Amino acid sequence: MKTIHLPLLHDIARSAAGATGIGTRLAARGNSLTLLTLLVALLSSGAGRALASDPVGIYALVDKVVFEPNATKPERIQIWGAFAIAEGYGYTYKKAERGYLYYKVNPDKPKACRNEWADLKAVAGTGQIVAFGSRYGEKGTLRKTDAKPETPDVYPVAMGLTKVKEEKDYEPLTQLAKLRDSKAKNKTAPTQPKN
Repeated sequence: MKTIHLPLLHDIARSAAGATGIGTRLAARGNSLTLLTLLVALLSSGAGRALASDPVGIYALVDKVVFEPNATKPERIQIWGAFAIAEGYGYTYKKAERGYLYYKVNPDKPKACRNEWADLKAVAGTGQIVAFGSRYGEKGTLRKTDAKPETPDVYPVAMGLTKVKEEKDYEPLTQLAKLRDSKAKNKTAPTQPKN
């Protein structure tokens, strides 16, 4: 590993203090400014890379979970609710929609898969938004509520299931919160008598 030696600010200042003439001092100040600019640029580019994208594959508001063939040792799962699914790289998500995801056990990680399914069952119906899967892997197909459950996708085991703290200015979470709140409002709205 090579070590690159850059002059430190105090080295530049020391050489400028000992120099004679205005031109030499201005050149030394220019070196300091160049070094400072380089340092700011390097730090900024590192911060930009750290915030380059949201790695979450799916943000979900889970209404109910259906295990198949049973809850004891499920082989497949239907996750009903509203979902914002990642597309591409960065922070883009498809518009949050209601429907269901249909998965089968991930053969490479069956235990982790079933653990996440149990966690999904635990948050179902609570109004808690959760995140799972990876933006960079397969996420599955969002199916319409009237679609027959067939050909399940492999469950995307990635970073685990995470409860999400809602941020008011993050679009996928805002959309899911609106869907949650509109459903709650519709449940509590009085029904109109039919004439």
